[in-house]
This record gives sequence, structure tokens and C-alpha cells, in this order.
Amino acid sequence: MEVLGAVAWPPEPISTERLVLREPESRDRPAFIELLASTKVHTYLGGPRPRDQLERETPAVPQRWPGSFVVELDGSMIGHILLRRATGHCRPAAEGKADLGYLFLPRAWGQGYAAEACTAALGWLADELPGEPVVLTTQCANTGSLRLAAKLGFTEVERFAAWDAEQWLGIRLPDTPSS
Repeated sequence: MEVLGAVAWPPEPISTERLVLREPESRDRPAFIELLASTKVHTYLGGPRPRDQLERETPAVPQRWPGSFVVELDGSMIGHILLRRATGHCRPAAEGKADLGYLFLPRAWGQGYAAEACTAALGWLADELPGEPVVLTTQCANTGSLRLAAKLGFTEVERFAAWDAEQWLGIRLPDTPSS
């Protein structure tokens, strides 16, 4: 995974109306394990990882690199946002662009937290790397993620088959407003 170049990291925590986006800390380890072991979270991501394996392999401070934000609500982690360079498995239309990924615990679904947090992360990226287009890939069957992508200002570039499912690739151009 390639990070986003020479961005200042870690940034000051980013506060929204209800959330704080911050660098991961050791207290977030149990929530990371819960995210990665959740059958619901990984329905469209190839399935969950075994909890015992995660307990052994997850570092004391998980996912600590530029572009990795814990999403915190009332002092507790409810999700994770990752901004990185799209490389490797991605489509040519995405190669080298900033790539947005997100995972939220099921108890946080349906309350607008993902849209609020992703909007804040995309705002941070726009400040750090002005003019940077951002891509997002999700399974076509993941209707919640497709709705979020549209709300964030992503437009479809292509659909393709990968990981035994139809995938959706969208792009958000630098001047695309989000609602």
C-alpha cells in the first residue's frame, strides 16, 4: 500500500458536528478486531477474518500510517477511514489516484456517520493535496455503499468483475461538491 505522498502526518484531530477523526491509538485495537471479524461488515469484502487470528496478528496500535483515520463518537471508535494510493488490483482508471476506503461497526450504520466522516476526510485530503481526484470501489450489491458514494459526489467510471462479484468504480473530481 502506498500512502498519499508527503502529507503532514498525523494531522490535528478533525472534528465534525458529532465525530472526531484522529490517528489510531492502542485503545482502538479491540474495535479494529471487531471490524475485521464482523460478518456484517465483511459481507461485500470477502468475508470476515478469524477472531483468534486477529487477536494474534493485530498490532498494539493498528493501521497507523498517513491517511488512516479512526472515526470516534463520544470517545469510542465506531469506524475506520483509509485514504491511500490506488495500486495493484485496481483498474487502469483508478491507478495512482487517491482511493477512499471505509469500515463502520454495524451499530453505527444508518445514522449518517459514514457520510459525515468521509466528507471530513475528503476535505482534509483536498487541503493537503489540492486538485487530487479520489476513487472508490465497492461491490454493486452493496447498495448502502453505492448510496454513500453518490452522496459524497462520486460518479460511476466503470463496472467490472472481480472477487467473484460485480464491482463498481467511481471517481470524485476535485471540484465535485458533496451534499
